[in-house]
Amino acid sequence: MTRRIAVVSAGLSNPSSTRLLAEQLEAATTRALRMEGEEVEVDVVDLRALAHGLADRLVTGFATGELEEALEAVRRADGVIAVTPVFSASYSGLFKTFFDVLEPDSLRGTPVLLGATAGTARHSLVLEHAMRPLFAYLKAVVVPTAVFAATEDFGGSRATALNDRIETAGAELATLVTAAPAREVEDPYADVTDFATLLAR
Repeated sequence: MTRRIAVVSAGLSNPSSTRLLAEQLEAATTRALRMEGEEVEVDVVDLRALAHGLADRLVTGFATGELEEALEAVRRADGVIAVTPVFSASYSGLFKTFFDVLEPDSLRGTPVLLGATAGTARHSLVLEHAMRPLFAYLKAVVVPTAVFAATEDFGGSRATALNDRIETAGAELATLVTAAPAREVEDPYADVTDFATLLAR
């Protein structure tokens, strides 16, 4: 069975520690799923590239192009990895905007792994006081282990502890994904009336 994982990264810089953490979480989840005999398809949603589309969506009410594809990738995913940098002691505005424009109930029952990055460990509680409440409101099923990474966690002796948290979180997401039936992806063009029938009317 093929499982779809959507990776949402709100990193703004290039290279980005947020994107790096997202990639590591995706790799851990993919390994765990494949150990369970699952095939995996991954859709990466880089919000930095969608900033203009998100602003247009807020103003016009319509999503087009790459943003529409990104929203659909999250809607149809069997599991989501959502990672944000910390700004002003919370998730970034770009991150929040993306989840604001998702259709209602898009994440209902969907397993979600949370991650965040910041310059120092002082911001680590963002996972609990900001991100978990957001995804609880969206009716997602958040995995027990969320992963916070400060700049210093990516190197030296602290990297091992970070890698352990990443592997644990990835395994937890894989467990929730495999426990649920694969999502059926609806074809929006499956029931389209052909042109000849329309003319006959």
